Amino acid sequence: MSDNTIFDDVFRTMMEKMTFLVVPLINDVFHTSYPADVEIVQLRNEYQRVDGEIITDSRLLIGNKIYHIECQSTDDTTMAVRMIEYDFATAVEFARKQGRRYRMEFPRSCVLYLRSGSNTPDFLEVDVVFPDGECHLYRVPTIKVDNYTKDKIFEKSLLMLLPFYIMRYEKRGHEMSEDPQLFQELLNEYEVIRSKLEVEITEAGRSELFSDLIGLITRISDYIFRNEEKVRKGIGEVMGGHVLELESEKRARLLAEAKEQAEALGLERGMAQGMAQGMSQGMAQGEERLSVLINRLILDGRGDEIQKVVTDKEMREAMYREYQL
Repeated sequence: MSDNTIFDDVFRTMMEKMTFLVVPLINDVFHTSYPADVEIVQLRNEYQRVDGEIITDSRLLIGNKIYHIECQSTDDTTMAVRMIEYDFATAVEFARKQGRRYRMEFPRSCVLYLRSGSNTPDFLEVDVVFPDGECHLYRVPTIKVDNYTKDKIFEKSLLMLLPFYIMRYEKRGHEMSEDPQLFQELLNEYEVIRSKLEVEITEAGRSELFSDLIGLITRISDYIFRNEEKVRKGIGEVMGGHVLELESEKRARLLAEAKEQAEALGLERGMAQGMAQGMSQGMAQGEERLSVLINRLILDGRGDEIQKVVTDKEMREAMYREYQL
């Protein structure tokens, strides 16, 4: 699998399926203050050049402003010209007619560099000379993942950078395989990342995002350390060993446990009655009663008491009385 494929796949997955993750990045780069739930419209991300080549980019519409973000795994020196080509095509596509004149507005653009070096510029620049001799500077900022520590990433809620964070260690994979101390330091760092990510996502009320981001982080890590099994396996265990239970999964699990417990309660009552009919009725009554109780606890935000209710008969009977069931 080529670099472009793996990195582009992860980047596009976040841009297209977790679009809200880009809001903090846009706010940080362009000094805007969009709320986390701002409406974002995905624009067509492909256009065809005169020579027939298909160009892919990532364009978003927020309010009446278009944002264009490119993801680069290497420092391509032709990127400035490519960016102005993309942006000019966007400006033409959305040109507005004003009488006999047209107004073309370039999108707000930036380039996300997953790898960078001392020569990677802070801005990509092109001097554009118009027919009248006027020279205008085309200038777009660059974002270098290497410049963001894990603390800064969480401080600014730049969670979409997390899958690429591991790339700063890609040249030290073999060294970490041979040095237990370095390897443990890496695992400790990713344990912190996992823990902070869980807190961040839980507080944001997007629990389903946790496992999705963990999957993307692991995918990039697996690729970066594809030749270092020890490192790859270690990070996978740290990140994959603590998957946040989604609310929907929690509810399903609790209801399944309730059903199992209700069947047991019904069986006890049915055996006491000594008749098959009584057994069936007891099971149904027990299941229904416990299911209702669990639903009431979930709605009242008392989910942490459910396990006790299921396993502790005295606690269960007390709850039945409290809810008058």
